[in-house]
Amino acid sequence: MFISLEGIDGSGKSTQARRLAETLRARGREVVLTREPGGSAGAEAVRRLLVEGETDRWSPETELLLFNAARRDHLERTIRPALARGAWVVSDRFADSTRVYQGATRGDLRDLVDRLHALVIGQEPDRTFVIDMDPRAALDRGLARGSGEDRFEGFGLAFQETLRAGFLALAKDFPERIRVIDGAGDADAVAARIEAAL
Repeated sequence: MFISLEGIDGSGKSTQARRLAETLRARGREVVLTREPGGSAGAEAVRRLLVEGETDRWSPETELLLFNAARRDHLERTIRPALARGAWVVSDRFADSTRVYQGATRGDLRDLVDRLHALVIGQEPDRTFVIDMDPRAALDRGLARGSGEDRFEGFGLAFQETLRAGFLALAKDFPERIRVIDGAGDADAVAARIEAAL
């Protein structure tokens, strides 16, 4: 299976992706844990261009092209080879993030997002978990990390609230693939909800 975890910045996606990979490995499955943007050498180089720097570093259209370049490399070099050999792939973000971030909040580019996805990516996860939580709490958590990769957190609370609405709307658009997971509580509680949903 190809599984992605989505949600607003600071919602716990990375922690839960790691936890899910550990759970699946404990059950004897080969698991490739990966992330976007990134997940391959070329995509990691593009990642730095996207997540560091000033909020106005790129236009929404340029961001979209950079994300697709990184995703294509990730798909070719990491995701498809893993799936071809029978491994499970757990990814911290995939195309749904682009649908929400660039498609709905950074210039209403959803039509362009979908057309580019169809042309150069053409693959969806088998299952997507959207971790839903309060935008203010998530933003505080994301900024507290001090990772230097906080360009999107820099857009502020209103941006995070718009993102949350975008992910919830996306879950309604793709009910056969996307499950919304309550992100409240500790990491163990959220991990248990994801495992039950899977």
